[in-house]
Amino acid sequence: MRRVGSPATGIAKQLIAIRLSPRLLTALRSMAAKQGKGYQTLIHELLENAASRAA
Repeated sequence: MRRVGSPATGIAKQLIAIRLSPRLLTALRSMAAKQGKGYQTLIHELLENAASRAA
């Protein structure tokens, strides 16, 4: 059984603090729920996609 939050790759993610507007956070949580994933996972995916497009 895999522990929730434990990285499958063995590379741990770094914990950070970020301030988001309540409206944005509500929208992100709603989007994540519709996709059946956690909102932090969705934010990670969105940031990763944006960073790869910008590179």
